[in-house]
Amino acid sequence: MKIDIISVVPELMESFFSHSILKRAKEKGLLEVNLFNLRDYTNYKHGQVDDYQFGGGAGLVMMAEPLVNAIEALQKNTTYDDVIFLTPDGENFNQKIANQLSLKNNLLLICGHYKGIDQRVRDHFITKEISIGDYVLSGGELGAAVMVDAIGRLLPGVLNDETSALMDSYQDNLLAPPVYTRPEDFRGWKVPDILLSGNHAKIEAWRHEASLKRTQERRPDILNED
Repeated sequence: MKIDIISVVPELMESFFSHSILKRAKEKGLLEVNLFNLRDYTNYKHGQVDDYQFGGGAGLVMMAEPLVNAIEALQKNTTYDDVIFLTPDGENFNQKIANQLSLKNNLLLICGHYKGIDQRVRDHFITKEISIGDYVLSGGELGAAVMVDAIGRLLPGVLNDETSALMDSYQDNLLAPPVYTRPEDFRGWKVPDILLSGNHAKIEAWRHEASLKRTQERRPDILNED
């Protein structure tokens, strides 16, 4: 899978993609992540990529021309399944969307900045708009990093135990059950006996019930989602 990212500050993401699971995914050739600096695609002096809003108002807007230059240049070499704009007014990112996107081959992520991007880019180039939460960040870089992490770990072969991702919270609209590791008894706080029983059928039944209980207590809103 290949994910290309356009940003005005790509260096913010360089370290994130150079460690842990995403680093291993890249080393295995399972995930390719490329960062592109939007300023490399502008024809304006001093690398300008933003300007004042027509009609007045506080805040600058990312101009159409540099963005379109960047998108069209990358499209010459790659056919993207989706061109995604990271924006606070986009669709809320969740596990279902991560699952869907993990089945794609090529994605292009556009990191918003300032007051956003010229609407004409959204109208003519963007195929999906995504937000990672109901709050505003300084730019879309953190959102892009979150998305790449959530998508990348779902790719077959990325995790050492491929069943691990299937047991994550929000898969099957349930939160993950409580988990325990050694020692069995810590300060008198003991691991539930069922997890030490070796009876895998009963353990799975316990985990399902624990997941259901936790979801009912903490996130009852997701139980009835499709």
